[in-house]
Amino acid sequence: MPSRKIADQVKAPTIEEVGLYINGDFIRADTSWTLLQTARANGVDIPTLCYHPDLPSEGHCRLCLVEVGEPPRTRLVNSCTFPVAAELQVQTHSERVLKARRLVLELLLARAPKAEEVRRLAADHGVYETRFHIEDPEELCILCGLCVRTCREIVGVSAISMAFRTPEKQVATPFKEAAEACIGCGSCAFVCPTGVITYTEQNGIRSIWGRDFELVACETCGSYIAPRASLEYWAKQTGDPVERYFICRNCR
Repeated sequence: MPSRKIADQVKAPTIEEVGLYINGDFIRADTSWTLLQTARANGVDIPTLCYHPDLPSEGHCRLCLVEVGEPPRTRLVNSCTFPVAAELQVQTHSERVLKARRLVLELLLARAPKAEEVRRLAADHGVYETRFHIEDPEELCILCGLCVRTCREIVGVSAISMAFRTPEKQVATPFKEAAEACIGCGSCAFVCPTGVITYTEQNGIRSIWGRDFELVACETCGSYIAPRASLEYWAKQTGDPVERYFICRNCR
């Protein structure tokens, strides 16, 4: 049994915290948190379309704007990328913030007028139409980049990327051909906030990004689990035998 002196030396590291104010309420937060994480942890809703807790924040959609500082010196910042700081004053729904969000939503409506989630958020803010030019009334993509970053940073295959420059910028496979690197996992579709990325499943085949993937059925219940290419990829990453993945989560 280790002595008390040794035990004291191996204590768990302490969490560093700071105190700040969100909408006038004093809140303590981990110094590694952003304003968005802090707000959500304390029940304060801040809308966003490009944030995901498993990815580094990049602030593409601009919906999560908040106002920081004290009058007359305040400024708007992206809450998903702005770190907490001691004694910081934060307003999440001031008139300046709401005005900026309404403008952002008008721009998003012009960019992706058919996206239901954009329209829902816009309506929540009293925005039902846009003053800006609509290029494509059927457009769904807001170019948030969540799908690209998920494929690259979580899945690790980089089957898709941002292609071309504005105004032709879009998410695409290399040379807009069938993505050889794709493993058919569907993570890009699952994370997409507007439903622009889709796939089909029929007769044991998943089709996505111009390729067809054989689906593996659970050896116990017969329900489809995932594409064989996905299971083989994860088995290679973990070092486990691929057969371990041939039983679904419910039957393990």
